[in-house]
Amino acid sequence: MSEFAAARETMVLSQLQPDRVSDDRVRDAMGDVPRERFVPEHLHAVAYVDEDLEIAPGRYLMEPRVFARLLQAANIDANDVVLDVGCGSGYSSAVIARLAGTVVALESDQALRDLATRNLEQLEVDNVVVVSGDLDQGYATEAPYDVVFINGAVGEVPANLVGQLSDGGRLITVVEDETVGRGTLLTSQGGQADSLTLFDAQVSYLPGFERRAGFKF
Repeated sequence: MSEFAAARETMVLSQLQPDRVSDDRVRDAMGDVPRERFVPEHLHAVAYVDEDLEIAPGRYLMEPRVFARLLQAANIDANDVVLDVGCGSGYSSAVIARLAGTVVALESDQALRDLATRNLEQLEVDNVVVVSGDLDQGYATEAPYDVVFINGAVGEVPANLVGQLSDGGRLITVVEDETVGRGTLLTSQGGQADSLTLFDAQVSYLPGFERRAGFKF
């Protein structure tokens, strides 16, 4: 077993399983995708530590435990179409691709978009399309989506993203208030979105989604 394969196994056994990640599909997907391929070379040795890793100025790869718990809560089906908002270097899309039918990977930064495309092509991930656009606007061209995954913390979930969910669709993210972040699941039913708080979580903000003064969720 290679050093990185061993690190992936350790991540699953020591980070995911103890933190109530019981979905075998999520654990297998994260155990398969080489996380080190999606971070800068100087971070290869720490690719599997349980913390956010900076992949570009202001952009982070979400820590494994929070990422896994969000995916588990999203309950992604093999036929689902998923919008991955802020795909960064492509890691989240590569993992989600193992759970979903189709992934639309939205990225606003051209350098990251190009990097994600290269990474996914090199790993022969063929059910992801990387697209360009403002992250808070979503990608209406391919809507509606069964799942919208927001790759980082938000102060407020943009109505544009909720509006791109199918009936019964789920949006999953970490919503930050003044003191704490919380994994949050929004489910769209009949044009209304019901919100469920899942667990406490601290992850880095996705740029452009920071909390506005006076906002209450």
